[in-house]
Amino acid sequence: MAPPPPRELLAIFEAALLGPAPPSPSQRVELLHAVRDAAPAFRALLSYPGPKASDRTQVESKEVRLPDMPPITLDDTDVQTALKLSDELNLNEIECVRLLVDANREWVLYGREPLEMYRLAAGLWYMERRDLITSLYILLRSVALDQGLDADLMSEIDEQLQPLFNDGLRQRIIALVKELNREEPAGIGRPSSERYVLDFRGALVERKAIVSRERLSLSHCLALSTLIKLMSPKEVKDVFSILKDCAAEANQNTSVELQITYGVLFSLVATFISDALSTSHEKGSLSSSDSSFRHEFHELVMRTGNNMTVEGFVGVVRLAWSVHLMLTQDRSNSREMSDIWSCLEIICRQNSFEFLRERVLKTAAYQNDDEDIVYMYTGYTHKLMMCFISHPTSRDKIKEIKKKAMTALSPYGPVRDHREDPVRNGEQGGQPNEPFISLLELIREIYQKEPELVHGNEELWTFVIYAGEDHTNTQTLVAFLGLLSTLASTEVGAAKVYELLQGKIYRSVGWSTLFDCLSIYEEKFKKSIQSSASILPDFPEGDAQALVAYLAVLQKVVENGNPMERRKWFPDIEPLFKLLSYENVPPYLKGALRNSIAAFIKVSPLLKDAIWNYLEQYDLPVVTAPLGHHTATQQIYDMRFELNEVEARRESYPSTISFLKLINALIAEERNISDRGRRFMGIFKFVYEDVFGPFPQRAYADPQEKWELALACLEHFRMVLSMYDINDDDIYASVNTSAPSSIERQLPQLELLKDFMSGKVAFRNIMNIILVGVDSIVNERTTQTYGILLEKTVHLSLEILILVMEKDLALADVFRPLYQPLDVILAKNHRQIIALLEFIRYDYLPQIQQCSIKIMGILSSRIVGLVQLLLEADVGKTVIEDYAACLEFRFDDFQVIEDTKDDVGVLILQLLVDNICRPAPNITHLLLRFDVTGSIEQTALKPKSHYSCLKIILDNLEKVTKPDINALLYEFSFQLLYELCLDPLTCGPVMDLLSTKKYQFFSKHVGTIGVTPLPKRNTNQSLRISMLHERAWLLKMLALALHLSDISSPVYREACVAILYHTFGQCADDFRSTSLVHSRDASTGIGNEPANRNKVLDLLEVLQFRCPDTSVKYPQLLSNLGVESKIEEILRNSATCEFGGVYYYTERGDRLIDLGAFHGKLLQISQELNSQLSEPEKSELKESVHHLLKWAWRYNKNLEEQAAQLHMLTGWSQIVEVAVSRRMSLLDDRSQLLFELLDASLAATTSPDCSVKMAYVLTNLPNAACNSLLFKLVTAILRNESSETLRRRQYALLLSYFQYCRSILDSDVPPSVLRFLLLEEQEADDDDFTLQKVLKEHNELVQANFSIIRKEAQAIVDLVTKDAVHGSEAGKAISFYVLDALISIDHEKYFLNQLQSRGILRSCLSDVTNYLSKDSSLTAESSQRLCTVDAQFSLLLRISHQYGKQGSQILLSMGVLQSLSSCNLMGVQKKGNSRPISNIIKERAGEIDKKKSLIAPVLRIVTSFTSLVDSADFLEVRNKIVREIVDFAKRHQSVFNSILRENISGANLFTLERLSLVVSILSKVWAYEENEECSYIQDLFALMHSLFSLDFGSLNFMQSPNMIENQKSEFVVFGLCFSLISYLYVLATKKNMRFQVSYDYNNDQQQPTLQMVSDLLNSITLALERVAEEKYMLLNKVRDLNELSRKEVDEIIKLCMKQDCISPNDNIRKRRYIAMIDLSCMAGNRDQLITLLLQIAECAITILLVHFQDEACAKDLSSFSDELLPVLERLEHFKEDKVGRSLKLFHRSVTTLKEMTIRSMTV
Repeated sequence: MAPPPPRELLAIFEAALLGPAPPSPSQRVELLHAVRDAAPAFRALLSYPGPKASDRTQVESKEVRLPDMPPITLDDTDVQTALKLSDELNLNEIECVRLLVDANREWVLYGREPLEMYRLAAGLWYMERRDLITSLYILLRSVALDQGLDADLMSEIDEQLQPLFNDGLRQRIIALVKELNREEPAGIGRPSSERYVLDFRGALVERKAIVSRERLSLSHCLALSTLIKLMSPKEVKDVFSILKDCAAEANQNTSVELQITYGVLFSLVATFISDALSTSHEKGSLSSSDSSFRHEFHELVMRTGNNMTVEGFVGVVRLAWSVHLMLTQDRSNSREMSDIWSCLEIICRQNSFEFLRERVLKTAAYQNDDEDIVYMYTGYTHKLMMCFISHPTSRDKIKEIKKKAMTALSPYGPVRDHREDPVRNGEQGGQPNEPFISLLELIREIYQKEPELVHGNEELWTFVIYAGEDHTNTQTLVAFLGLLSTLASTEVGAAKVYELLQGKIYRSVGWSTLFDCLSIYEEKFKKSIQSSASILPDFPEGDAQALVAYLAVLQKVVENGNPMERRKWFPDIEPLFKLLSYENVPPYLKGALRNSIAAFIKVSPLLKDAIWNYLEQYDLPVVTAPLGHHTATQQIYDMRFELNEVEARRESYPSTISFLKLINALIAEERNISDRGRRFMGIFKFVYEDVFGPFPQRAYADPQEKWELALACLEHFRMVLSMYDINDDDIYASVNTSAPSSIERQLPQLELLKDFMSGKVAFRNIMNIILVGVDSIVNERTTQTYGILLEKTVHLSLEILILVMEKDLALADVFRPLYQPLDVILAKNHRQIIALLEFIRYDYLPQIQQCSIKIMGILSSRIVGLVQLLLEADVGKTVIEDYAACLEFRFDDFQVIEDTKDDVGVLILQLLVDNICRPAPNITHLLLRFDVTGSIEQTALKPKSHYSCLKIILDNLEKVTKPDINALLYEFSFQLLYELCLDPLTCGPVMDLLSTKKYQFFSKHVGTIGVTPLPKRNTNQSLRISMLHERAWLLKMLALALHLSDISSPVYREACVAILYHTFGQCADDFRSTSLVHSRDASTGIGNEPANRNKVLDLLEVLQFRCPDTSVKYPQLLSNLGVESKIEEILRNSATCEFGGVYYYTERGDRLIDLGAFHGKLLQISQELNSQLSEPEKSELKESVHHLLKWAWRYNKNLEEQAAQLHMLTGWSQIVEVAVSRRMSLLDDRSQLLFELLDASLAATTSPDCSVKMAYVLTNLPNAACNSLLFKLVTAILRNESSETLRRRQYALLLSYFQYCRSILDSDVPPSVLRFLLLEEQEADDDDFTLQKVLKEHNELVQANFSIIRKEAQAIVDLVTKDAVHGSEAGKAISFYVLDALISIDHEKYFLNQLQSRGILRSCLSDVTNYLSKDSSLTAESSQRLCTVDAQFSLLLRISHQYGKQGSQILLSMGVLQSLSSCNLMGVQKKGNSRPISNIIKERAGEIDKKKSLIAPVLRIVTSFTSLVDSADFLEVRNKIVREIVDFAKRHQSVFNSILRENISGANLFTLERLSLVVSILSKVWAYEENEECSYIQDLFALMHSLFSLDFGSLNFMQSPNMIENQKSEFVVFGLCFSLISYLYVLATKKNMRFQVSYDYNNDQQQPTLQMVSDLLNSITLALERVAEEKYMLLNKVRDLNELSRKEVDEIIKLCMKQDCISPNDNIRKRRYIAMIDLSCMAGNRDQLITLLLQIAECAITILLVHFQDEACAKDLSSFSDELLPVLERLEHFKEDKVGRSLKLFHRSVTTLKEMTIRSMTV
């Protein structure tokens, strides 16, 4: 079978061997097949067919045949390019044509220059080579290095690799490493060849650099291969020869060339050590070779040359070869022993240990090599040295060189210049180190790189014990202590080193030596000062170096020691401080002292405080003047003096660096930050002015110290900006020129911000670091040992700039014009902005890329012309390619990034999403290659022609590989495309692009991505959440495409059909083009899907899962301590962390708990409780806090999952809605499809896994669907062929539709309760916004309904009016109800005019009047007539209700009041009361009840006229409206009296309603009737006495057996009270009537009294308290409904009288839903009742105020005031949050009345 293409091969290997999880069974099979199929390609690695005359002729003929392809016609440019490729790459001409074809498929070559075509094709060829080499490398690495892969799988791969090596794979690798470096077509090319190619980004890359990278990868493969199969003797010789060739050029070569040399070197080292340690010597191994090879190779190794670099590398080979000889020697062979000793002699003479350490392990090239390869190199160096120090032969040599070192070196000589760090040495004084010292330092270097290799290494510790004995000079002691400091880099090593230096192992090396020496010198210097010596004695250099080495060991031991054990190790650290203040102590010793002190900071908080005290006591002071002013006093020896006078002269700054690091470490551990850093202002000034200010101008003997100094300063600045918060007072004080400028009043953060916002020294120095440029920093990072420090400096600089930009806008308004936002400062020099943004291509440290992206995000939001700036600087193309390359690298990466804030891919995609809506042209337009110099909306996007983020996104969305690793990237990519389709500017170009066949894979993803089972929650919940969002954005994007596409365009129509086919499994036959349906092309592929499979139903199945519970369950201890309320209060506070809360918003907009902030709040509660608890309880409290944190973590995940589930459901509903409402014509079998969708939706709502939110989405028709239904219903009603029977059914459907809309629009749940429910459902603080959104949607539906009806209004009204006038009684009734419904949606008075012009209202009034005026017999016909009259009343009432006062005026002008006055209501009343039911059949009884019910509609209509009284002149008793209503009341006195004299005790709701209507009428008009002949006034007063004396506070409807009816009755009763108190209000305010204080029992006529008003106010106060509490209880029940058992839920349903709504088979979810609706409605009733009660109370208070303000009345109110005052005090305590509305005016009235009451009591 033909080998797979290199790119596919690499993808298979990466997926199986580099993924985060073990390969699946299918991946294993695919991998093994790929290894087998790729064997020929590996055997002939990078061997390609060469030029051929016949093929050249075929190309020149301009027609070429490629395998599996039709003939290809070439033009002159193609021929020229193909032949140039063949000549310069040594490739076959046909192969070159194939390259051009592939390049065209990848890049679209049309319109490009020949040179660009050549470079693209050559670049593609090198990409194929790279993929093949990388595949081999991954394969070898997986077998050679233990990476946790399955052993059986590795064994199978190894079995397939062995034949490859037997067939000469390694010989091919060796040959390539050598041959590729030649100047020939197969290598780096001839000097005349084209030097550059275009890489995958379209960027120019030097061909030589590409070939060097290939040689480096091959050298890695060579090294790895030695671990799989040992080299043969011939291969060893060949590799040794190549090593010398590479080493000869090493002095001039780049890092890559050095890394190639290291690969060749360590392939030999690994071969020798592996062979020597191998237990089974295979045939052909070095150990089994004949003596001739050993002799020949030994001769080769022992030859010396003049090139010192070559000799150095050969020396390392000699070392490995000597170890190999020692381990495999034949002791009886004296010649071999002689060879070994001669080899060891030359190794020690040339000091190969020194070369291996300095020229290999410590180089930047070694440190920057592949991480796994470096680990292998270091591991084999470790094996090499362990064999060397443990073998008896080499041990003898070690003793010899140790003895020589002890005798040759002076006991008192200095080790080396201190600038080199005594334990990181090179050469001293121009003289090479002794071999023994170099050996110690080499071993130290090995374990400094890989500390874990120390574990269990007994040979090493044996050597350490030996090496530490009998030191007679400082140099060897320092080297030994340096080794110990490295061995203490782990916890185990630190404990062992601590024990070694306890004094039991060594006589003169120990902790006591260190502390004794420090004490001796301190005592010596103290005596010198006391003796008044003018000059302190010099500090011996050797002693200083030894102390530095000791202190380094101390530092490592304390840093890495066990946290519990290390507290006991060094009880007294004061001696470490005592030498810091002496001028004669070398700065590097002070640096070591402070470094060791810093290690003790984290040992314990007490020790940290002690360190502060000791520093203030012993260390050099920091003398400072106010910022910007230098002191002019006499010079003193402080830190400034030591920096500027001592260290600056030496050009070395170890003391200052250590001082800054120590101070930074101490400040970082500070927990008291209330002074906002004010106490550290002096230190900040020193850092700012004296250290960092002149930092660029200072001279540095060691460039590493330069960047260490910069790092320490920048770390200080970072802490200043991040640790402290500043308030407005600090800001205003800082710009107040009248305030004193003492240093104590200054804040470090403000002063630093001022520097940046004015472009001063700190800003300039940081920008000078940045302006070095990314390319220069990359070069130094890869070639210099200080490169990593420079990298950290750049990273900190970028972080500081971001911190400044997070704060500068808040200060800019106050600081202007002296200080400006940082973006303004940066914009003064465009090079600064460009330099910051170019760090996106710095790929050595992802954090730097992250900072660059964040800065781009900030600048893009502030600088409108950022794109123009980049274009003018000619860096736009570079920025586009750099961002695309960064995004592509992230897509290709196999590392799982846990924190999305650290994911550069997510950051880039968020940047693109955030910038879409910003002014054009914006960064999104630039990075996606829109036409930023022309019209954005007319851009023709060509991702295949231009390398950009858009190309990367589309390519990866097409393949969707690594869904587990790149889930977030796919999610945000789909979101980006959706937002682009939504944006007006980008919509057109993006829709045009995505509608082409190439990108119809998006619709296919519905059947692949969309319906793939979700990962298990307990396996990978984050992936589960991301996949839900991913599908949501996909569905929303497809829905938007369906919605926006113009199907008159063939391209768009085909795209829509593809979407519908892949989503719904069908499309109409008219649109099933042969090319579309039967195509097997992957890009279109409708034919690839199973026919008639509705993926929408599968998507709904994916969605149906139960989300976990997010409620908190408190541990028992917290419940016992009563802190639950505090924790609930913390969680109820919706503020984010920045504003004192515990929440934060994710990149998706979800509000989650910030675990750090929540932990801090819990710790505060714990600290308050600790003093009350015992030790066991404290431990339990700690566990409880841990339990709550675990709950918070689960809560976050579960809430994210709920949001994701609803998001996907929203996408699902959108695509269904759009398809049904806009694209039904493209679908086949529409009725069946609609039935399936409706059936699936309703079935889903009955599922126990369906949440309330999901059920709302599934059952609530979207507005578009509602509008579609209404339009089709209207069309059906207006059809030509019809009948009354059909229309009655259609009218019923129309009324049902309006009823559905009314249930949405006019819910029984008021906005206040709805707001609470939304808050509870969303767990967010945007409930007001959500409520507005819901109301907006409802308003849009109302407007849409009206618009649809209005289009056909004339025809509809004509038809319905005709049925209402001429139809049967049943037809008339339903027609009037339809007219009623039309009026209900008429917000423009359009239908009112239609009905008036047709006279239907007057006809309706005439029918009603006639019916009420005659005594009709109770027949079946009259029963139907009664229904019609009821419908006519409904229409008249709707006119009044819908149009308000205008509607009432219209009815009044029609003479409705006069007509109703002439009716015989008493006859109706008598019929309802006097006729014996026993003589009438049951139907007649129902008829009587119906006729009796007509009284209420009549009274309602009359009541509507009283609204006109409110606007009339109340003082005009002869007012026409009042006169007519009074006349109506007089005409029907008997009806009114009978209703008024009903016994309200135990009255039903019907009776109470009629009574309320009568009282409402009389209370509005009877105050102006002076002739009391109807006794209405006495009836009203009597009703007041009976009602106002009731104790409303004791009424608790929750305990009533018929709760709903009692609740409604209660509302009516309070409405009665309001009407009656309103009547008294009119008497007191308009007619100036004054009431008695108390009851007059001697008077036969009842009169209103103030005592009665006071009793009502008291009763209303109690009722307000009760109703508010009931509302609160009901809302809590709604919130806790999911926690109630089925029995408790059923009790609520029973209490609400809704048992008929459920059956025994209904599940708990449906029961809870019914209970929730009823409880919400009841809470709404309570909310409305609170409003009514407040109105009653306000009227009562006003009546009392009128009397208290009347002097004549006020004097008799003293005793009355005593009873009134407690009531007013209770009213004062009402809270707005309790009643849910503003009480400001109400409280003002209560306060005024209270003051008057108190004044009355004192009179």
